[in-house]
Amino acid sequence: MTTFLTGDDLPNERLTDWIGRVETADDIVSQRNISGLRAVLDHEDYAAPNHALPQCGHWTLAPSAALSSETGLDGHIRLGRFLPPVRLPRRMWAASKVEFHAQLHVGMQVNRRSEVKSITDKTGSTGALVFVEVDHVYRSGSHMLVTETQTIVYREAGTAERSPSPVGGEASTLQMQRSMTPDAVTLFRYSALTCNAHRIHYDRPYAITEEGYRDLVVHGPLLATLLADLVARHHGPGCLKTLSFRGQSPAFVNEPVQLAAGIEGDKVRLRASCANGQVLMKAEAPLTC
Repeated sequence: MTTFLTGDDLPNERLTDWIGRVETADDIVSQRNISGLRAVLDHEDYAAPNHALPQCGHWTLAPSAALSSETGLDGHIRLGRFLPPVRLPRRMWAASKVEFHAQLHVGMQVNRRSEVKSITDKTGSTGALVFVEVDHVYRSGSHMLVTETQTIVYREAGTAERSPSPVGGEASTLQMQRSMTPDAVTLFRYSALTCNAHRIHYDRPYAITEEGYRDLVVHGPLLATLLADLVARHHGPGCLKTLSFRGQSPAFVNEPVQLAAGIEGDKVRLRASCANGQVLMKAEAPLTC
């Protein structure tokens, strides 16, 4: 169940009036969350008994909920409830900083509290931009599980693709590497796990004709989860203290993604790139193991 703690929708307010607005939701960690995510991440033993949710699996829990009649053309919940009614038509998850305080296990009752922390107008190469920062806190009773600061960016309609970002030398030694190709089934299953109804992930005609992409778009948080999983495959589950990531360029369905990470001191630097070397996402995280 999702509740809004700041009252009913308020028409025609300034965007800054949404700062401080709060949303809460409750959920229970289930074996379905765990097995479903491990299957999407392509763990061969996904069905084996495993009681810990992979890191970044909190995105499968306590999603925002709304009636079908309350969704917009893009599939998102209409703006003006929890998120501000930004008058720009395109929305994407630009970045997050996630802090992992404890592992999430089967049977845990989880509460998510989200709060709009800041709203900032900017102008970029694509025109007007609005950045909205949202703080998310996941708890089980009095125990802190995950905290996150998420950056959402709103932009004007028009071309959606960005100029290529060349691969840099972020990782001194790429000890961890994996290649995978997200197909339409992977995108659909991850959308279902996270209750993400944004049509760019499953409706190809919409993604191309309405939002200007060349094909279905791979979820940013899925790329981040794959990067966290890459570290877990080498160093064991639950070995990250934090994960900070920022999208650089969209990843597309049926195009190979190269996942790579290198350790520098007590920090691991990660990146996802496409076959020609264009950077899709950069991330970094301290190791606890």
